[in-house]
Amino acid sequence: MATVLMCRRLPRLSRVTAFSTTAERGSGRSKKEERDKPGVAKTGTESGATIQLLKPQDYRVLYNPAAYAKGRAGFQQHVDRDSSQALGDTFTSHGTTQALQTFPTASSQALSPVRKALPKHKSSTLLEQTILATQHKEEAEKENQELHNSKEDPRMFQKGRPEYRSLCCDSAEPAPTLPAEEGDSILQSVAGCEGGPGTLTDYFLKLSRLPAERRAALLPDPRFSALCHRAVTAIGLFSTPDLIHVLKACVPLAVPASHPLLNACEAEFCWRAWDMGLEQLLLVADCWRCLDRSVPSYLGILFSYANLHWRELTLPQFVQLLYIIGEGRRSPADLAQKVESTILKHLDAFTLEELGAICLGLFKSLSGISERVMRRIADRVSLQMEDMSTYALVNVLKMLRYTHLDHMPLMRELGKVIPARIPATNIQGIMHITLTYSSLHFFDEAVLAAVATSLPSKVSYCRSKDAAKFLWSFGCLDYEPPNEEEFYSSLIKQLHAKLHEFSKFPEHLLTALLGLAFVNRFPEELIDFALREEFVQKTRGSKYELNKDLFTLGKSVEIECPTYRGSRLSPQLCQEFTEMASSFAEREIYIRPEILEATSLLESMLGGPEYVKNHMILPHTRSCDVEVHLATDGHPIPFNFKDPVAAKKLRGLGVSLTDDLMSQLIQGRAHNQSPTEAGNEAGIPGEERGDAAGTPRLGAALPAGATSRAEPKPELWQPQEVRLALQVSNRNHFCYGSKRLLGLHCLKRRQLRLLGYVVVEIPFWEWFPLLKRTRSEKLSYLHYKVFRPALLTRA
Repeated sequence: MATVLMCRRLPRLSRVTAFSTTAERGSGRSKKEERDKPGVAKTGTESGATIQLLKPQDYRVLYNPAAYAKGRAGFQQHVDRDSSQALGDTFTSHGTTQALQTFPTASSQALSPVRKALPKHKSSTLLEQTILATQHKEEAEKENQELHNSKEDPRMFQKGRPEYRSLCCDSAEPAPTLPAEEGDSILQSVAGCEGGPGTLTDYFLKLSRLPAERRAALLPDPRFSALCHRAVTAIGLFSTPDLIHVLKACVPLAVPASHPLLNACEAEFCWRAWDMGLEQLLLVADCWRCLDRSVPSYLGILFSYANLHWRELTLPQFVQLLYIIGEGRRSPADLAQKVESTILKHLDAFTLEELGAICLGLFKSLSGISERVMRRIADRVSLQMEDMSTYALVNVLKMLRYTHLDHMPLMRELGKVIPARIPATNIQGIMHITLTYSSLHFFDEAVLAAVATSLPSKVSYCRSKDAAKFLWSFGCLDYEPPNEEEFYSSLIKQLHAKLHEFSKFPEHLLTALLGLAFVNRFPEELIDFALREEFVQKTRGSKYELNKDLFTLGKSVEIECPTYRGSRLSPQLCQEFTEMASSFAEREIYIRPEILEATSLLESMLGGPEYVKNHMILPHTRSCDVEVHLATDGHPIPFNFKDPVAAKKLRGLGVSLTDDLMSQLIQGRAHNQSPTEAGNEAGIPGEERGDAAGTPRLGAALPAGATSRAEPKPELWQPQEVRLALQVSNRNHFCYGSKRLLGLHCLKRRQLRLLGYVVVEIPFWEWFPLLKRTRSEKLSYLHYKVFRPALLTRA
């Protein structure tokens, strides 16, 4: 029986909270949302023509949502989620009854704090049985899934103008249906017919108008195969309009993407492309989209042609082109500037659905767009949001988070409009709405509560990615909804049902488990699966950077789940991850001016660098702490002896740290040292401290192996000693425009307290204004933070 270990936090008296980021991984990733790999399209056949493009294809990526679309290998993989980059980019199958029975998920109220795990070999068997059972029933359950109709939803904008009829293949276009008997008559006449391309075109058009059940029976019919063979043989004799009619007829006939007839059509259209008009080129591209066939060579020609004839593009042609760019997951670099200028040119003339289609095309093709242009789009949408379809609105939100744009008018209006629409929105749309809020660190309780209320009844439609993004988003914003037990138990159950998908998409499981860890929930069977050696190897081989997530999960379980007996990360792997985190901190974190200033002033106030240590107490949380030790009577205790030789000499001096001596040291340092020596101007890294103990220059990072620890060792603590972990925070640690901590930083403070530290906040809204004030004001503030009697009393 599945057990979920719950480490519940005590009720909070005050919720002065804050936020920081991570994917698409961000994602993010966000993603890594499911999508075709951009720029890696396969036709399933070799084209008969060799096409030389005007310019090589290229891709531009400005921001990594790290988990949002099919195979975004081009996304930034180094974006640090602790630096507050949401995971953000990257399947679907309905959970089976057997899977749900194998892994019943209990509510936290029914869980014992002691792990009630089956023996490891039996747990492994259960997991394997679940995976096999789900795979066997996947196809039978597929018809029950709720999916976007990729051929209809993205094309709603085409209903808004009559001009689109000549640019797109409308499978819903009304046409008189022919009787089924006429289909047999046509097929009978194929063998003896000696007609030319016009006759063959007429045959295809008539067959495409047969009743749906009769069309479905055509593909295996040898007579239809003979018709296709004759068309392939005579492909060069067709006029361009006739050939387009044949291709359009293939859409209602549901000709497979790899069919020989389509192979021949693609080669012929590539050969004729430069003699066709832009309207014809767009129409053919739309037919390929409706047939689900990847045609990179053809699209390359289309984009080159459009680049040459850009000034001739009408508004509908421009929107249709962006739609094709998005569906082809190809973003020609030489069109980027022209796209932006054209958007601004027609911004007021676009319909709201066209704006949604433009944003979706840019998002799917990973196209860069400037903040100026995205802000103008958001301005327009925020004024007319109530008139916009939810699908188009979600597409705008995708691009909003991709550009990481903070547009408060749009977000505030969204908070008024979207909660009422949540129940009628499909699960993927709800996921993208939720992910937008977490990616932008924007907390809106009304929206999140509406999502949480609707989700349990729709959870069976969640892909592994969807479930992961929901858990990540709620955990990232540190929000537990009113129906938290139902909400979390339903999603954990869905993770079990999708367990077989995680071997292929390991990033989704880590995303989900981290989101749960942020809100202090640790489902043991899933954690055991994620920390097994074989799964760890899959994460190591992933195209996404998953080491930080794996490290955060593994060490969090060690600290917060003392009764856990499942798989763990190896010490060697933990050491490797610790060194990676330390290396990153040396380059990006320790040298931040607000941290250097606080460290320098504390050294000056307390008596020297041996009383202060700027490092990562918990490397897996990927942010630093300024550590200070105090005796219970309030006196600082030296502990940061970086140089072992100097430390030994100091111990050999036999000097007693009396009250008088400590007072002299503190006053002497504070009154006699110049501001330059103290580094009060944000700690210039080039200045030397000149300590006798050989302390590195101010701002220099500590060697990872020498002074950094993977985790504190409470057994070495002195009696009557209080350890302070000062948190010099910045805006990325909090929700946008608020004092609400993000989930990762809530997790860090919780774990520091579990390890015996007293957490002292130095929030940015207090500290940053002081950086411009006098040295004495800053020292006074830090003195109040460190020597508050309440801290010692609480400790």
